[in-house]
Amino acid sequence: MDNIEPILASYENKNDSASKFKMPKFSKDAWLIAIATLIGAVLVCLTILWVNAGTPSLFKVTKNNKPKTSDAPQAIDLTVLADDDAVLGDKNAPITIVEFSDFQCPFCRTFWSATLSQIKKEYIDTGKVKFIFRDFPLSFHPAAELSAEATECADDQNKYWEMSDIIFAEQAKKGEGTIQYTVTDIKKWAGQIGLDTVKFNSCLDSGKYKLEVEKDAKAGASFGVSGTPTTFINGQMMADSSGNSIGASPFTVFKKIIDAELAK
Repeated sequence: MDNIEPILASYENKNDSASKFKMPKFSKDAWLIAIATLIGAVLVCLTILWVNAGTPSLFKVTKNNKPKTSDAPQAIDLTVLADDDAVLGDKNAPITIVEFSDFQCPFCRTFWSATLSQIKKEYIDTGKVKFIFRDFPLSFHPAAELSAEATECADDQNKYWEMSDIIFAEQAKKGEGTIQYTVTDIKKWAGQIGLDTVKFNSCLDSGKYKLEVEKDAKAGASFGVSGTPTTFINGQMMADSSGNSIGASPFTVFKKIIDAELAK
């Protein structure tokens, strides 16, 4: 850009009788600022286009919190997604929610207490939704895998959901964030919900359902699950415009999506 000023000066010094017009004189710095501004504007536009393209997601939530189902990848087959895990609600309900969860995850506990309770009251208890819990214990939660095995052992005595509830409820009593607890605590809670503790303890100590829990985790990873909670509604992952899971969203977000599915 160093040659711009001499050219402009030469142009202005010409004695052209046909025109009195003179090109405004710009400083070198002004030209540089103008060009930098233009480049910046182009970069901003490209960034906006890239962000809006995003990672393909199944349910996209916009800034006004309205879910969209446009441009959604194909849903995962519900038979594969649900597997043979315990079902809460009417098995013939039109909406299926599958949650991949970790019993020691504080966000999963919040979903259980603040969101699932409302989904249950409005949709599960009314026969519109069935809920399936699948295990995705995270490696940095030492009690998560054992808790998942415990719910399976409780299921042998038809108390899967009671065991699931008490594991979350007892942690909530101890405060917020990640709560540490042991197998002794789990066995005590099993007694509190009326399980035959001899049978339960034998099941848990034997590792009878270790492979079942691992199978859930591997399945989740194959469906794109990387954190908890991750939730699928009728086979479609709840995700934001960048493809990040929004499974820990408040009830209002779930309600919009469920109602949209029911209206189809």
